[in-house]
Amino acid sequence: MITRSCRLPIALLGLALLAGCATKPDAEQSLEAARESFQKVKEDTNALRYAPRDVIRAGDSLSRADRLSTYWGSDSDVEHYAYLSQRYSAIATEHAKLSVNQERQSKLQMELERLQLNLREAKLVSVQQQGKWLEEQINLAASETDRGLVLTLGDVLFDASDAELKPSANRTLLKLVQFLQLNPRRVVRVEGYTDNRGSAEDNLTLSKARAQAVADTLVDLGIDEKRIQVAGYGADFPVTENASSRGRAQNRRVEIVFSDDQGKLGSDR
Repeated sequence: MITRSCRLPIALLGLALLAGCATKPDAEQSLEAARESFQKVKEDTNALRYAPRDVIRAGDSLSRADRLSTYWGSDSDVEHYAYLSQRYSAIATEHAKLSVNQERQSKLQMELERLQLNLREAKLVSVQQQGKWLEEQINLAASETDRGLVLTLGDVLFDASDAELKPSANRTLLKLVQFLQLNPRRVVRVEGYTDNRGSAEDNLTLSKARAQAVADTLVDLGIDEKRIQVAGYGADFPVTENASSRGRAQNRRVEIVFSDDQGKLGSDR
């Protein structure tokens, strides 16, 4: 028989056991947030590539928090390891972003140096001969419109849905840079266009990003940014129907609109 004096300690022990088995809302919320963070980071290929140790630490901390919430861990312990897991996930994400940016910057610097070397090596016997040759090349590739002389750069400059210039763009851009260097009073407007796939908002953003990528390369190669205007028109003003892959490829383009010899640009769209 349990005496009355023994009932109180037993009751208190039961309450303590119930409290130990339950996780407070704050601890559960921390644990759920840690799970979501880890799920995102383990699906991030850049994080797995550049910060695998931090991803592993995030998973280990999350596993420990899960175990503590299930068995005899205190709420403060659960919150502690959930917090650690979230921080490791965040560190892995930031580490990956930094590494990707550094890798991209390194590639850009190498490409820039190569372009500059090609630019120096491409010089002809005299500035006059070079200028005449470049004028002929630009005129052959460009067409006269009501907006002025327009040079069309096709979608070979970019991969699908990408705004990063491909190496195949180098030769054309080198000619353009040389032409502008020899004609310092001319200015240009760089216009980006897409096909009609995707939303209008996405196409507008992509067209502006592609035009900006061309403009940035011109600036990197020594052209004053004040001589360059940038515009994006999305899927507007197609040059042909979007009904076929060939037609869509023609509509994915960047156009360079040249001013006259006095620096006056024609009207925009």
